[in-house]
Amino acid sequence: MVKDVIITIYLVIFKIIFTLCKAFPLKNKVTFVVSFGDNIKFVYEEIVRQRIAIKPVFLCSGPSAKQFKLYPGAETLSFETNVISDNLKAIYHLATSKYIIIDNYFGFLASANFKKEAQCIQLWHAAGAIKKFGLQDESVAKRSSVAQRRFHRVYRNFHKVVVGSDEMALVFKKAFGLGNQNILTTGIPRTDFFYNDELQKESRERLEHLGVTNNGKIKILYAPTYRDNELNQFKLTLDLELLHKHLGNRYEILLKLHPAIKKRISYENEFPGFVYDLSSSGFHINELLLITDYLITDYSSIPYEFSLLRKPMIFFAYDLDAYTKERGLWDEYENMVPGPVVTTTKEIIELIKSDNFDMIAIEDFSNYHNKFSRGRSSADLILYMFGEYDHEQTDNNSQFVHETGYDAASR
Repeated sequence: MVKDVIITIYLVIFKIIFTLCKAFPLKNKVTFVVSFGDNIKFVYEEIVRQRIAIKPVFLCSGPSAKQFKLYPGAETLSFETNVISDNLKAIYHLATSKYIIIDNYFGFLASANFKKEAQCIQLWHAAGAIKKFGLQDESVAKRSSVAQRRFHRVYRNFHKVVVGSDEMALVFKKAFGLGNQNILTTGIPRTDFFYNDELQKESRERLEHLGVTNNGKIKILYAPTYRDNELNQFKLTLDLELLHKHLGNRYEILLKLHPAIKKRISYENEFPGFVYDLSSSGFHINELLLITDYLITDYSSIPYEFSLLRKPMIFFAYDLDAYTKERGLWDEYENMVPGPVVTTTKEIIELIKSDNFDMIAIEDFSNYHNKFSRGRSSADLILYMFGEYDHEQTDNNSQFVHETGYDAASR
């Protein structure tokens, strides 16, 4: 109850400031509201590549601000923090931008009455979904009626939601209470990485410095979903000692754990030359997938992108019943994943040693869930937003350089 009151007061203040800012005309700019940043990075770089003369503004929550502050010519602000000046500027940009692109749930949308010429595009941070979210989240029914009405107001402001497949279109319509008119089938921008040989080459070269790319060993990546109750008291369920005993000669384990997990022991020191904890390495998960031979995960969306590489996956769902009860899944778990489901490390070892995976199932999974993600998702989204852009209007790039400070022709 107290939380709802505080949020309501915040939204009232937001609405007052937003309404005042709407008195200003719309500007030729795109405001990105960022929590993860993966997809937004690709969209911004496509704007740069096409030399589109539009001002980019990044409103960042969490650590994403560091990344976007490196972009020349862009205005980057901390959002929904204690920095009042940044918050005021952020609301102004939200009220005066032609396009607002978001990558998560943002509560301020409950009070954002955009001009009819403006458009808010939801560029969700995951390419697919196993666990429920949005209005279908199991916890929503336990929330107050005030909170539930707020959720609906937020989702009504999603003018378009970008999807990579027909299946995700159905998921988003259920999760956000939307219709067909709200679905944009341009594909997931960050999957463009898997079709770009140059970007992959650059990533491989940077990964070589870790010493895990050219040592001839078979790489097993373990990337589990984080559990709320494990953030402060984390215990790795995967038995590294048993894996080392049976696979240590030919294989090595790469770990990609949630960065918020604290009090993690040094697995690398315990198993030198066998375990590499890349959780805080600075590499994006998709870069690590490039060098991965086997993926072990559970309820995350990583398999949707990893399937583009046509490599084996193992689903280590040791707490399936409890997780399903707590979070809720979109379907029966075994029906959603393109690989064997196991509950013990011993089963994982047996599967890897036998190396008997249904690769046709993985290919079918990829084709089904990445139907619209075919290497030009960023370009297709830009095409939707700006149409066939007339590059001559930038006067040989000078207008773009003036607007953004970024000379795309020099890339």
